Amino acid sequence: MSRITPVILSGGNGSRLWPLSRRALPKQLLPLLGGETMIQQTLTRLHGLPELAPAVLVCNQEHRFLVAEQAGATPIDIGAIFLEPAARNTAPAIAVAALHLVASGSGSDGVMLVLPADHAIADVAAFHAAVAAATQAAEAGWLVTFGITPDSPQTGFGYIRGGEALAEGSGRHVAAFVEKPDARRAAEFLVDGNYYWNSGMFAFRPEVFLAELERYRPDILAGARLALEGVAPDLGFYRLDAGAFAACPAESIDYAVMEKTHKAVVIPCDIGWSDIGSWQALWAHTPHDASGNALVGDALALASHRCYARSGSRLVALLGVDDLIVVETADAVLVAHRDRAEEVKQLVDELARQGRSEIAAHQRVYRPWGWYEGVDAGERFQVKRIMVLPGERLSLQLHHHRAEHWVVVSGTARVHCDGEDTLVSENESTFIPLGVVHRLENPGKIPLHLIEVQSGSYLGEDDIVRLQDDYRREE
Repeated sequence: MSRITPVILSGGNGSRLWPLSRRALPKQLLPLLGGETMIQQTLTRLHGLPELAPAVLVCNQEHRFLVAEQAGATPIDIGAIFLEPAARNTAPAIAVAALHLVASGSGSDGVMLVLPADHAIADVAAFHAAVAAATQAAEAGWLVTFGITPDSPQTGFGYIRGGEALAEGSGRHVAAFVEKPDARRAAEFLVDGNYYWNSGMFAFRPEVFLAELERYRPDILAGARLALEGVAPDLGFYRLDAGAFAACPAESIDYAVMEKTHKAVVIPCDIGWSDIGSWQALWAHTPHDASGNALVGDALALASHRCYARSGSRLVALLGVDDLIVVETADAVLVAHRDRAEEVKQLVDELARQGRSEIAAHQRVYRPWGWYEGVDAGERFQVKRIMVLPGERLSLQLHHHRAEHWVVVSGTARVHCDGEDTLVSENESTFIPLGVVHRLENPGKIPLHLIEVQSGSYLGEDDIVRLQDDYRREE
């Protein structure tokens, strides 16, 4: 079998899983099903495939440190992480990965296995068998998509209609791609037996895909090539040229190539797949109690049926309700009927129109050095918890509008303030005056935890002037 290079796409926001999934921490970086995050599960299930090359990841540049940290905790080698400066859909991202593999020679003699980072697959052995079948077809020059054998008339997925069987292997020619159907058509597709859910997973040789992209969307290929030519290595990542990538047309691989090419084939498979695209899908893939309730965290349900309840920071109790979704986080609560799960995105759109910050980030905000979390806030003050990982440090910075008081709870802090370095131990504190250059560092071997009290006329996160930053973040 040819060498397989996984290409993991991690650019989505997962807005239909709000309030858990947010712009700064989207669903692929969350442990929605088990202890591993979705991107970790995507990588881990590749373990055991023969001839597996180091994976190529494409992600939003704002998520780069979390993606690298989570991917590095899996058994799969990571070859390159490309950073998208803007969301341009799947065709440009896949084109960048294919061009990279051809140019580097690392995957030009093998097959690209393109996988979204946020899918659930229950039957890993069946998935490996499907990959083997897809690789065989891809070696023969076909552009392969994975078609999921439907077990219900779903209206939230696109469909693929299978045509004649391939002369070799277990695939079928693609007769048509079908948009998300209404309930009546979905029921007809299920009875027909020739329709499959469009999984958004693909396998092909990179040069074959690039040739078809050149045939049908040369503008996308040209934009991806320019973005890759202007790539800038940065702390182990590869930043695509921002101007070139932003100018590249935003298009899915389905619209750009798969619906036009005569080389599309589908591998039918039954692998326990879901795109976990809504709370309804997550309810279906979470263990249920005797009344059909899926309860996650500190949640309780009495005289309630078929509900999904998820607690993030406090008790969630349901009494005498059916078919509800209740999701609690520290700063937001969602209550919705399960039948309306696909419409959560409309709720997020309305919150965006109102300028609400709850769609962007949680109260706990992750940074490459650790995290901070809002505890309390009022007029001219704000209180935060801060955790700094061993050996890490924040940027050398100053603030124009606020002073800061730091109280060390556990660990030891090295504080640089106004040109002097001081060690601050547990139960000790220090003061950072307004306008003074300072830096916080954890020189120890255990996480540093402290309480920060900010006071001043303006307390926004944009009142940070970074003078030096280990992570090369913009001001």
